[in-house]
Amino acid sequence: MRYLARSATGDPLLGDDDGVVPLDAAIPDTTSVADALRRAADGPRGTDGATAELPGTDAATAEPIPADRVRFGSPIADPGKLLGIGLNYADHAADLNEEPPDEPASFFKPTSALANPGGPIRLPPPEISDRVTAEAELAIVIGRTCRDVPENEVDAVVAGYLPVIDVTAEDVLERNPRFLTRAKSFDTFLVPGERLVAAPDVDLDDVTVRTVVNGEVIAENVVSNMHSRPRELVVFHSRVMTLRPGDLISTGTPGAGAISPGDRVRAAVEPLGTARADVVR
Repeated sequence: MRYLARSATGDPLLGDDDGVVPLDAAIPDTTSVADALRRAADGPRGTDGATAELPGTDAATAEPIPADRVRFGSPIADPGKLLGIGLNYADHAADLNEEPPDEPASFFKPTSALANPGGPIRLPPPEISDRVTAEAELAIVIGRTCRDVPENEVDAVVAGYLPVIDVTAEDVLERNPRFLTRAKSFDTFLVPGERLVAAPDVDLDDVTVRTVVNGEVIAENVVSNMHSRPRELVVFHSRVMTLRPGDLISTGTPGAGAISPGDRVRAAVEPLGTARADVVR
């Protein structure tokens, strides 16, 4: 699988099964991951003129180094819109004694909620929230500016996918559903994985999402069981708003686990990878 990433010091990287190389060693005209997002999107020439697909490390002028020797940062330095989807799996809706909505139940999170890969997730003071949950999710990253995208052209605008941990102040939300934005918006309440896997390399029908807390699988499901699948979510939201490179749509969770200081959380999204975070207060 080809992927885009950034080092902990912000250097853009290109990776695959052979390791990682500096991004500009494979694509000389790029200075950031944002420059390469359009190349990661599949499909025909867009209005932006991008045609070249993302290469592998064998096209680079540098030798790949093993990924386990790299300390990664967030793959996207300056994300755009952060959208989340609620109750997108039937099993999760049943756990909450709620009926799944007929349309995607989307909400925004601020960019200030985005943590670094590895976290930590920092819980609010207990007098503000004393029940926080973590949720594994698959996230879509947009690669090209688009509006009113037909379903058969979605692959031309999606740069790739990555695992994320979405976090919710559950007791705040339970007091009133109108408090959803507040419950989702605390700093560090969205933890990305290290690698943005190129969309053409992902078979969505084979993706499994697991919420794991302290080594225990709290919930597990497959993307094919979503009410609104990833491509449908792109189509739906592109009819509402212009989507731009770096926008992220987190597609919903199979289930959430309550977390406390000292816990370790994983969003295992196979075969894409894992987002991890320690929990502190």
